[in-house]
Amino acid sequence: MIAVVDYGVNNLKSVVRALAAVGHPATLSADPDVIRRANRVLMPGVGHFGQAAKNLRASGLDQAVQEVAASGRPVLGICLGMQLFFERSEEAPDASGLGLLPGRVSRFDDRLPVPHVGWAGVRATSSGSTHPVLATVFASGEQYFYHVHSYYPTQVPEPAVLAVGEYGEPFPSIVGRGNVLGVQFHPEKSQRAGIALLEGFTRWAP
Repeated sequence: MIAVVDYGVNNLKSVVRALAAVGHPATLSADPDVIRRANRVLMPGVGHFGQAAKNLRASGLDQAVQEVAASGRPVLGICLGMQLFFERSEEAPDASGLGLLPGRVSRFDDRLPVPHVGWAGVRATSSGSTHPVLATVFASGEQYFYHVHSYYPTQVPEPAVLAVGEYGEPFPSIVGRGNVLGVQFHPEKSQRAGIALLEGFTRWAP
């Protein structure tokens, strides 16, 4: 079973629909026990880091996702979901994320139009080009994905940066370590490349 974590933020059902459209039904659930029983977990989302972190703690979903990650089962974060995999974000300095990935989340420079919205090129790093989920996606080189974000991962160790985009300067657009993978863009809105990434996640056996 693929479980999509319902933690009270936006843009959850579009991911469920995208998975169903390619033959991989997923269960959208706010029940921590459902999340714990899943074979793989997907955490999308659009919203505020602080409120989302509060929702996760209040519902017990934070511990459920952490337990799935600790068990070695595949976990994928999308946009805000990926940002919550880190411990801290400048958007809510007093809030704690899940601590699944090393690094933190920072805001784009105010000299740039924020949020960063639209299609942007993403290129795999040496680590990303051999990643089981990403190797096929990036086999022909740089791919374009749809981004909508004001914050992005920073201070991420080089081996955990799997692909980079550019907005003013390069930034990590895909990050991951072990069985945990996170993307800053929206694969469900990114046509062929995005669907290929989601399909790769459904087959991933870390």
